[in-house]
Amino acid sequence: MSEQPDYLYIDLSQQHCQLWLQDKLVFSAAVSTAAKGPGEKNGSGCTPRGWHIIRAKIGAGLPKNSVFRGRRPTGEIYSPELGQLAPERDWILTRILWLSGTEPGKNRLGDVDTMRRYIYIHGTPDTEPMGSPHSHGCIRMHNQSLLTLFDQVFTGLPVLIEE
Repeated sequence: MSEQPDYLYIDLSQQHCQLWLQDKLVFSAAVSTAAKGPGEKNGSGCTPRGWHIIRAKIGAGLPKNSVFRGRRPTGEIYSPELGQLAPERDWILTRILWLSGTEPGKNRLGDVDTMRRYIYIHGTPDTEPMGSPHSHGCIRMHNQSLLTLFDQVFTGLPVLIEE
């Protein structure tokens, strides 16, 4: 893509994301957001709403299915066998788009700060369902969709999350 997109839209009710460039849809994919629904409070396990930006892009150049802990690659590559060894683990795979709220009091600062809540758009095992809410607050995507999106977005891109 030669031009930079205008914004990324996350629709919580449809469990879908869309990347827009000059009123044209340039990318679309199913996502999975918080099982507990929308909400901004720290510790809620909910997906925050409102305007955000992509604060950081993490994982460029790493293999698909790379495993992350604390935003750092562990050196592991996810496989179904690895998944069976830790079935309770919330797998963060392939790439991370770390979000930061831009609306003070709504999703930025205090006990509603999206970035301090470590809310990401990230990869998840491809066996995980998309199109329905199952996450702990983050926005999950299948790995190939995330790789495609990652290459089209930039740090600072506006992201709107709404119902």
